[in-house]
Amino acid sequence: MGGCTRGLLIKRMKCQRNSSISIVAIVVTYFPDLVVLKKQLDILRHQVAEVMIIDNGSAYESSVWNTIKSIEHVDVCFFFNNKGIASAQNYGINKAKETGVEFILLMDQDSLPAVDMVERLLLTFYEKENVAAVCPWFVDDRHNNTSPFASVRGLRLRRHNCLSGSREVSIDYLVSSGSLIPMSVFTDVGLMREEFFIDYVDTEWGLRAKTAGLDLYGVFSAQMQHHLGVQPLLFFGKKIPVHAPIRLYYQFRNAMLLYQEDWVPLNWKFVDGCRLSLKFIFFSICSQHRLKYFKMMVKGIYHGLKGRAGEYIEKC
Repeated sequence: MGGCTRGLLIKRMKCQRNSSISIVAIVVTYFPDLVVLKKQLDILRHQVAEVMIIDNGSAYESSVWNTIKSIEHVDVCFFFNNKGIASAQNYGINKAKETGVEFILLMDQDSLPAVDMVERLLLTFYEKENVAAVCPWFVDDRHNNTSPFASVRGLRLRRHNCLSGSREVSIDYLVSSGSLIPMSVFTDVGLMREEFFIDYVDTEWGLRAKTAGLDLYGVFSAQMQHHLGVQPLLFFGKKIPVHAPIRLYYQFRNAMLLYQEDWVPLNWKFVDGCRLSLKFIFFSICSQHRLKYFKMMVKGIYHGLKGRAGEYIEKC
């Protein structure tokens, strides 16, 4: 974000602290739980000016969908097939840009924000400059486990919990769901990387923003319920989020693609590579379908090193 534009935005926000800021929430769905989605919308529509649902090829109709489409200030766009989360987000961002909104709130289909989440996220923009995005502190209600914010310090991954006593913390790993981003930031940073399809989309964008001299913050006081993967796996008393094997493919493939970018800091690559190595060992040994996980992770590494991107299509 240019200094002049950013300064004017901060000044305007401080003057209008008690008045409305135009925000559009972009919710990307793929065969969502419609009951949960409607609950999310009931919470969101009191915090933003409009909700834009981009459905990634779910291809079904129901009375609940019809109810959702009829909710005031909720716009639904149906894709004929799954184009990936990055493509859906970019479509929503470009469509919202035409209306002149100031902020974009990115949301997953199963995230339930607190009733004051957006207001608390906005506080960071009142107090700091050079902010690309802020995201909430989220908890998986299935096992009452909070997910700490993460930053890279030297050659270590530091995890930040609310016990630190700070209202917000500078982070290096952005989670897209719940992220509040000024529309003007996309001019300097660009849109999401569509060839990643899913996974590392938010991470790559966040690293790009930091390379452009902007900051990312996690806000402890802004909270949201968010599901991490499918049913968690109990490991030495700790519940580990478990994703489907295809998600591990995308994580490892897109990580390999990202590691090949010379603008990504070397220490970040090292720390993230160590983190992924532990994940590779864990799912290859401890998961129920360890062979399937092993094959998909190896395939992801191979495809990433070969530069293959886009949607994964399994050959018969």
